[in-house]
Amino acid sequence: MGWLSKIFKGSDHKISEGHYHTNYRDDTDYYAPSTSRDVWPENDHEDLDRAIALSLIEENQKGKKVNDYKLQLEEDEQLARALQESLNVESPPRYGNGNMYQPVPVYFPMGSRICAGCNTEIGHGRYLNCLNAFWHPECFRCRACNIPISDYEFSTYGNYPYHRSCYKESYHPKCDVCKHFIPTNPAGLIEYRAHPFWIQKYCPSHEHDGTPRCCSCERMEPRETRYYALNDGRKLCLECLDSAIMETNECQPLYNDILKFYEGLNMKLEQKIPLLLVERQALNEAREGEKNGHYHMPETRGLCLSEEQTISTIVRRPRFGTGNRAVDMRTGPYKLTRRCDVTAILVLYGLPRLLTGSILAHEMMHAWLRLKGYRTLSLEVEEGICQVVAHMWLEAELSSASGSNFVSAPSSSASYASKRGKRPPFERKLGEFFQHQIESDISPIYGDGYRAGQQAVRKYGLESTLNHIWLTGSFPY
Repeated sequence: MGWLSKIFKGSDHKISEGHYHTNYRDDTDYYAPSTSRDVWPENDHEDLDRAIALSLIEENQKGKKVNDYKLQLEEDEQLARALQESLNVESPPRYGNGNMYQPVPVYFPMGSRICAGCNTEIGHGRYLNCLNAFWHPECFRCRACNIPISDYEFSTYGNYPYHRSCYKESYHPKCDVCKHFIPTNPAGLIEYRAHPFWIQKYCPSHEHDGTPRCCSCERMEPRETRYYALNDGRKLCLECLDSAIMETNECQPLYNDILKFYEGLNMKLEQKIPLLLVERQALNEAREGEKNGHYHMPETRGLCLSEEQTISTIVRRPRFGTGNRAVDMRTGPYKLTRRCDVTAILVLYGLPRLLTGSILAHEMMHAWLRLKGYRTLSLEVEEGICQVVAHMWLEAELSSASGSNFVSAPSSSASYASKRGKRPPFERKLGEFFQHQIESDISPIYGDGYRAGQQAVRKYGLESTLNHIWLTGSFPY
């Protein structure tokens, strides 16, 4: 009864402790505590009652501490078992680079966690601590398939978890040619090639495995699509084939429209020069027969001739038979006679209307310079100003198609639309690509020449630039 001595310590009243008087009787043993001879007053009884009440509270607190200790002991045992389970589990497999996490189930006291999935309290049992939140295992679900993630590792995009397989299906880039996932390189990084304009992504291996490209737009042939094969070995995609010009007679309306375009620029050609559409082989043979000139590599698609030759031109367009191959194309000889400094303009057949037109506008500028007596120009200046005019024609065509009036000269849009119906939507994108080719050409003659000529024309105008070239043989700066 230590509490009793604490309560009355320092009091004037005395209590005898451990003093017992023993009275032995025959039949029984009797024990009774003895007190001092002083009698307690009434207020001492109140102090005693208060001391008894305090002792009961102290005993209850001791019991509660015992219960709390037992509960803590149970939780510690649960945590120990969970840690032991995690140590017994085989180490998870490792993968390549990526946002991967391992959700670790642990045990926790009730009432201290809220599930980020269902926003309810997490009771006793397993839970996951990942992505800066707590989850019921059944609430931690893949963003793509909505199935709980039970794997050791998972991927994230933004703040959302994914199964590794679902993440790969949703975000790992696929090849636009073979439609397979683009593989990783030895460093574990995704490596692919992409066209700078079309953004066509493809496996690096397709650059060396013989996958054909369209000879017009340069896009690679997808595995599920068959490009059309021309007689000279070139391949043409379906979109470019839709507006392709296949024979010389078919090109004459476009030729006449470009002549009118030159008239609108106050650059009328006094003599109509023969225009011939030819195959690749005939174009290369004609190029070799020219004494002078520079030709765009890797392939020449147009030529302005000044020598007398006999050229094989296309007089009947081919049809496409089995395997998308061109058949029944007819060619015929055309003898060029020298009546002036220009004998003919040759353009590669089978190209889309806008590409054929830009090539024709370029070669006609060569003819105009020769017929007007511009002599001994550097290659950069001559090819550069020809590229500037070709780019201007493309811009006029695209502006005409969109309803604006960039150049007041007539275009071939009306004649083409009346002949073939409504122009395909892809044609505008194709025209923008041909402009992009001229603008981004890295060759010092065609590319740098175009950029220098374009800068001069924008600053001084086409007529003043041509006058300066006539006087100095160079672009004005």
